[in-house]
Amino acid sequence: MVRLPPPSRNPFVRMQIRFEQGFEKFRDRYHELLERCLHHRRVFLWAFFIACIGSFVLLVPWLGRDFFPKVDAGQFKLHIRARAGTRIEETANLADRIENFLRQQIPPDQIASVIDNIGLPYSSINLSYSNSAPTGPADADILVTLTPKHRPTDDYVHGLRLKLRQAFPGVDFSFLPADIVSQILNFGLPSPIDVQVVGYDLEHNRRFADKLLQEIRTVPGAVDLRIQQPFDQPYLHIDVDRTKAQLAGFTQRDVAQNLLISLSGSFQTAPNFWLNPKNGVTYSIATQTPQYRIDSLQGLENIPVTSTGNGARPEILASLASIHRGSGMSVVSHYDIQPVVDIYGSFARRDLGGVADDISKIIDNSRKELPRGSELILRGQVETMKSSYSGLLSGLAFAILLVYLLIVVNFQSWLDPFIIISALPAALAGIVWFLFITHTRISVPSLTGSIMCMGVATANSILIVSFAKEQMSEGKDAVFAALQAGFTRFRPVLMTALAMIIGMMPMAVGLGEGGEQNAPLGRAVIGGLLFATVATLFFVPVFFSVVHGRRQPEEIESQR
Repeated sequence: MVRLPPPSRNPFVRMQIRFEQGFEKFRDRYHELLERCLHHRRVFLWAFFIACIGSFVLLVPWLGRDFFPKVDAGQFKLHIRARAGTRIEETANLADRIENFLRQQIPPDQIASVIDNIGLPYSSINLSYSNSAPTGPADADILVTLTPKHRPTDDYVHGLRLKLRQAFPGVDFSFLPADIVSQILNFGLPSPIDVQVVGYDLEHNRRFADKLLQEIRTVPGAVDLRIQQPFDQPYLHIDVDRTKAQLAGFTQRDVAQNLLISLSGSFQTAPNFWLNPKNGVTYSIATQTPQYRIDSLQGLENIPVTSTGNGARPEILASLASIHRGSGMSVVSHYDIQPVVDIYGSFARRDLGGVADDISKIIDNSRKELPRGSELILRGQVETMKSSYSGLLSGLAFAILLVYLLIVVNFQSWLDPFIIISALPAALAGIVWFLFITHTRISVPSLTGSIMCMGVATANSILIVSFAKEQMSEGKDAVFAALQAGFTRFRPVLMTALAMIIGMMPMAVGLGEGGEQNAPLGRAVIGGLLFATVATLFFVPVFFSVVHGRRQPEEIESQR
């Protein structure tokens, strides 16, 4: 009589024993289900395959497409543009009023800081590093940084979009990328969507852009739409009468040089600096006519004109030129040398891919109305997203092909590797289902996770097929070999898949700063492995039994 060892008092040992008992019952239940599938294998194969392909085809259009997921960085940048020609003092006053309005809309305990940046940057170096695309003193940026414990930033931005235009009519508002991730993804542009009208006929291109802008405004989800280049900048045109100027002893250059020094100043002075004896600080010296002397057209006409070359008598500007008002472009933009009119825009409460598709349809329908010699191009983050998707989808197909060829070399067969990769359609369906359930859009991280999932799903299928072939080489039939392969390899398959799934869970939840960026990758891997594991344990053995069911064990042995 065999005596059983006394039960252990160790709680971990007891827990392990109970787990093993429960696992064995679970595996026996799997054995029964697999046996039923093998008895109805043809019906099961078609039903499983159609369900996977149907899920993939039906759900993908509902997922939406983004380049990268948005990150709540706890800050937003508001760009304001007053009427072209507004003095910087008036723009500063407008920025103060808008800032007070923002503080009324956002609770004080959720605002960390508010910084205003008004007008053009002081130097060309600062301008080259600016992504807000200011055009003059009528532009300003307001950067609002929120406290760590704040409501979702998108909620504030959405509410401000609706209220700012009502509170400040006549002012254009747009929200620019504030965090470093969004700025990098836009590659220096102030918006992810950039519709460019390229051509030398600027007047007709502007009219076409105005009409196109009104059509794009009807696209759901398109926000912050505006034309970058203002065409209503007020100008004072000074026409020099060359005959009078020459009779007075002046050239066109003399008049222009005197105007430049009087209006914008000159640093070419002697001495060119002044040392304050009280504090020891050196100040650069610039000469310029005081602004209160030229606050009217008459003051401008009284600007003196002198010449150092031929000793001509000083004159005033009114005796040499006439002044009249006009308007024109405040900034001229070029792309590949050609002049361009930019329609900038962003997206909210909708995916970037859907907004871009609707805009592309409008662009295609509008091409027939383009001025002669002009071109209409959709650039920005949309263009980068499409090229990235193309590369990643090609990489996914190449990864599947490469894995298949590698297994062909190792198995010395073309048929068995095909059985092994038959679980991959289920993995793709699982990725789509998990993204759909978690309300996650397709993006570069999710496509990267899809590529990662292919390798693990294939490795588990290899365990099943290799064991089934060993059983057939021992004289077992295909159905029995498939049943034994699934039952025996049940634990290794689950362990491999669960180890990857558990490891990806923290990433899928999106924990930590910027976790939203990596969450789609983890969710894609988890969803793909869940469905791929089911396919490995059910579909692959059944498919193996169908393929090898007509082949005799001797044929399998002769191929080894």
